[in-house]
Amino acid sequence: MFRVAETATRREERTTFREMLAYAKKLLDQIDGIIVYKLDRAARNLKDYMALEDMEERGLALVVVTQPTENTPAGRMMRRTLANFAAFQTEQQSLDVREGQQRRVASGLILGATPFGYRNVRVEKRALVEVDAEEAAKLRRIFELYAYHRETLDSLTARLDSEGITYLPSQPLFNRSTIYRFLTDRSYIGEVRHKGQWHPGTHTPLIATAPPGTGCRPSSADTATSATTCSTPAS
Repeated sequence: MFRVAETATRREERTTFREMLAYAKKLLDQIDGIIVYKLDRAARNLKDYMALEDMEERGLALVVVTQPTENTPAGRMMRRTLANFAAFQTEQQSLDVREGQQRRVASGLILGATPFGYRNVRVEKRALVEVDAEEAAKLRRIFELYAYHRETLDSLTARLDSEGITYLPSQPLFNRSTIYRFLTDRSYIGEVRHKGQWHPGTHTPLIATAPPGTGCRPSSADTATSATTCSTPAS
């Protein structure tokens, strides 16, 4: 039995489908047919469906439990119609997701999970972002140490540990790569990333950007600037 979970990604679906076809071709003389629960669960596009129909022409019966049809011109037309509709739904859903993401970015909202220092909240059925006070304090301390105390990525790990500042319960220490990711993340100066580009965001910046000509110095005494606005973090 080949199973595709409801939460499976498109790549996982294709992998399972290819494995099923390879198995059926290998044991073509030993099995009687292919049974699927629903056609659009087995074939998400016309190419996949035609592969199933090709197996049917080789002598394997195609049995769709919830959508029974016969291997006749009328039956194949019905299945192709179902496969066409399934392909349309898949493509339309993908388009709707992309358009939704573009609208969210245009509104200045972060896509997906929030960076460290923020948290997702729902307000009147809308997914919004707010500052996580405890994490934000840790994040600001990292920028402060890097900007004012000339700490490096490696020394920051030890410095934060000595100050008792922990990352996550499952990973107490801030490692080098995590700190680098924080220092180069423009989300902290109020921007939103989408498809490799940064756009103005509506969430509260945790770090102030530095005025022109001041290097990595912040615009106020209690915040450090994003390292991406001035230089690459030192190793």
